[in-house]
Amino acid sequence: ALIGCLLGAILSGLLSDKFGRKRLLILSAILFMISAYGTGATNNFNYFIFFRIFGGLGIGLASNLSPMYIAEISPEKMRGKLVSINQFTIVIGILLAQIINWQIADQVPFNATDSEILASWNGQLGWRWMFWAELIPASLFLLFMIIVPESPRWLVKNGFSEKAKKILSKVGGQEYAKNEFNNISESLKNTEDKIDYGFLFSLKMRKVLIIGIVLAAFQQWCGINVIFNYAEEVFEAAGFGVSDILFNIVLTGSVNLVFTLVAIYTVDIWGRRALMLMGSGALAGIYFFMGLAYFFEISGWILLLLVVLAIACYAMSLAPVTWVILSEIFPNKIRGSAMAISTISLWLASFILTYTFPLLNNALNASGTFWLYGIISIAGFTFIYKNLPETKNKSLESIEKELIK
Repeated sequence: ALIGCLLGAILSGLLSDKFGRKRLLILSAILFMISAYGTGATNNFNYFIFFRIFGGLGIGLASNLSPMYIAEISPEKMRGKLVSINQFTIVIGILLAQIINWQIADQVPFNATDSEILASWNGQLGWRWMFWAELIPASLFLLFMIIVPESPRWLVKNGFSEKAKKILSKVGGQEYAKNEFNNISESLKNTEDKIDYGFLFSLKMRKVLIIGIVLAAFQQWCGINVIFNYAEEVFEAAGFGVSDILFNIVLTGSVNLVFTLVAIYTVDIWGRRALMLMGSGALAGIYFFMGLAYFFEISGWILLLLVVLAIACYAMSLAPVTWVILSEIFPNKIRGSAMAISTISLWLASFILTYTFPLLNNALNASGTFWLYGIISIAGFTFIYKNLPETKNKSLESIEKELIK
């Protein structure tokens, strides 16, 4: 699936500036549906991987285009909140999937062997229904994407000015539409229809492109997704059984949901920069104590509490706010391509994180691994402090003028 995510992010950059945000989001919904049905239906491992890659393609497209689309259609005073809602819906989806999987699965004895689990209902049919359940949200996503309008900034860029004005009028009224249309048109002056790779990789763009790439990679390398991707191993090392692990996964998903709501209500008040600094600094401290807990073999509720605190900090800062920043900092004329580069770096970082955790865990043990993530969090804090300006309550065009000099 991660390979598909990477390919989807690449395609989003190549195609979104040409075909629009809406069409590719519709395509991603169709890919989700194909993946959900095919993955659950197949009995062949190679086909299973094939359909998982299809789902990854959809995720790669949607993860880049959804926050970009929301940012391009939102008024600046609500943009942070609305882009954060994108992360909130992702968290809702994760939590619902965790709850549905928990309910679909039969209870498993604490000492059940792998062969017993494989022979059970969970191992024969339960996992198929877990994938097929994805058809419901994927179908709803397709339906609603057919209804929503195209990005007004993409419409202006591609010569559909009247359509863009109508959409902007619906968003903020006639005066807002007039001002926004003029700002968009000004930022797109002398822009050709094709992607301007010369500008994309120019000295002017270097700083902002580095900010986007580093923040995207840091969102993954801060280490929190290890807890989501390797929840079984993390909680097993803390002394929990199989059924308790499933409950703990639902608990962490619930915490993720609640604190993403906190981010929605604070991102346009406290600002992006403050939340990113708070999140990275807090994670560094929490990882230090998690490392101590593993080092001194302190298990049970103390370690669970530290995990919950880490997820809470991440959910109200790095998880949603990174996407808000990435959707804001790039110029209109190359936003699709520039954001795709950042999203590609995010999925590459995710792949590296997922691949290296077992290796690090074997080499450094859990304590050393989380101390390493703490050091990365300190490095991320330093980078944000030195390089990231505040973007709240600013139009996309004014952010462009500030960053591209």
